[in-house]
Amino acid sequence: MASSHHLSAAVRDIPDFPKPGILFKDITPVLADGKLFHDCITLLCATAGDQVIDKVVGIDARGFIFAAAVSDRLGVGFVPVRKAGKLPWKTRGLAYSLEYGENVIELHEDAVRPGENILLVDDLLATGGTAAAAAELITSLGANLIGASFFIELTDLNGREKMPDIPIHAILQY
Repeated sequence: MASSHHLSAAVRDIPDFPKPGILFKDITPVLADGKLFHDCITLLCATAGDQVIDKVVGIDARGFIFAAAVSDRLGVGFVPVRKAGKLPWKTRGLAYSLEYGENVIELHEDAVRPGENILLVDDLLATGGTAAAAAELITSLGANLIGASFFIELTDLNGREKMPDIPIHAILQY
């Protein structure tokens, strides 16, 4: 299995994207390499430890890539958290603050059930607003959020501070 070092070496830095002053971490080289992607999913699955997982929740949109693969590997269901208005059935939504404004994410009301053990998976933990909102949605439906796992964490943005009671794992930290 590739180490996290090999995964880190494959992540491409794109300066000034999507705007000046941002150093974007491009994960597409990892996704394009079957072995690296396999190893990344293996490491994300390992963050669950020996806990029983009932479902994996992924955050729109790149989080779907990782969460769906983790759920398949663990043999459990996958649940999407989407931007407002994208899910076709009854939803529960939550607004959260962004640097300049607000966003809303939604989850189907029956997507997770009381008492189910949920692993939240996303590609990136930055400021933590989206992940914290997803965590709140999951727990508001009575499910047990056993952890949140990310491919990349941007540590300078202190995203994990928005989820102080949730075990957080990151494969790569910058």
